[in-house]
Amino acid sequence: MRPLSMGKVKAQIRALRHWLGPAGNLQLTDGEITLRSSAQLVELIAYARSVGLVPMVMTHGETFRRRPGLLERLMTDGGLTEVCIHIDTTMRGRHDRYADAATEEDLNELRAEFAAMIRTARRRTGLRLEAASTVTVTPLNIMSIPGIVRWFLSNADAFKMLSFQPIAAVGRTAAGFGKVSTDQLWSRIAEGANNPSLRQGEGWLGHPSCGCFVQGLAIRQRDGVGLVPLYRRDDADDMRFLQGLLDRMGGLSFRLDSRRRAARKTAHVLKRNTGFLLRHGIPYLGRMLKRTGTLHARYFCIVSHHFMDQAEIASPAGSERRSVCVFRVPINGRLEPMCAVNAQGMRERFYATMATTESKKAA
Repeated sequence: MRPLSMGKVKAQIRALRHWLGPAGNLQLTDGEITLRSSAQLVELIAYARSVGLVPMVMTHGETFRRRPGLLERLMTDGGLTEVCIHIDTTMRGRHDRYADAATEEDLNELRAEFAAMIRTARRRTGLRLEAASTVTVTPLNIMSIPGIVRWFLSNADAFKMLSFQPIAAVGRTAAGFGKVSTDQLWSRIAEGANNPSLRQGEGWLGHPSCGCFVQGLAIRQRDGVGLVPLYRRDDADDMRFLQGLLDRMGGLSFRLDSRRRAARKTAHVLKRNTGFLLRHGIPYLGRMLKRTGTLHARYFCIVSHHFMDQAEIASPAGSERRSVCVFRVPINGRLEPMCAVNAQGMRERFYATMATTESKKAA
């Protein structure tokens, strides 16, 4: 089946812009988005930025490997600033030695290849590129999660986000995998982050059962690497400082700004909030220094997305989760929760409609 026309993709982008507002996050996937031509990729990225969204290219990365220089072109010609690369043993479609990877550790050389690619693209273009990676989690690879976390924390200069997605029965999922609970996953993440109290820094995306995240600082320790959360929910001073920041600066974004505009905006924010930052920001920095024990730290965020199966969607809790969903896709003029798209047949019906339309055009 042919991909959506450029006009229809742009219509979806406009619908998302209306819902998300300025500087909203847009994921460009389209099955495997990098199978489109370079010109189309550049056009879509530039268009998303022109209407006020921040596009992230979601990809398996194989096209970047086969076409050296493509990533740089998307940055220089399209304005790409964010990319996410899916790497794990559940993925199918690789055609080299990584296709037969039996363990997640077997893929660390591939992860290193992408990390080098990201560093090179930044150096050659002189432009900002923020990189993330996604991992599907099953009972078969959950024991490997600590090692994956340690690898990414050790390469926090290249990647700044790691997203885990426990497998769910959503129609396209192979039978027999079983389930991974939130607590099972985060206990392994905490082990890899060398921080048993990691979830004291947890936040949520939409509903608490849908998306969890911990923003922190990746640091080198005597016994390896670790992640220190940017705030702790059991520290009242941290929570007062966080609430004060959100009250004063919530919704502020620099991601579509030039360096000059970002500098001017930063100066304006500092001027307006000098008193607050002096009273609460300096003590906060002192607490963070005490927790990390070093000034050599890099920002890093770990996320988990927990999708629902058909039974969960149909439950009262599922209805509540759908009502506050922040992960939606435009289908037939409506912004639908991704869980509904995955598990209630919306994707298949959408593709069937596309196929029917193409057949009528061909006739």
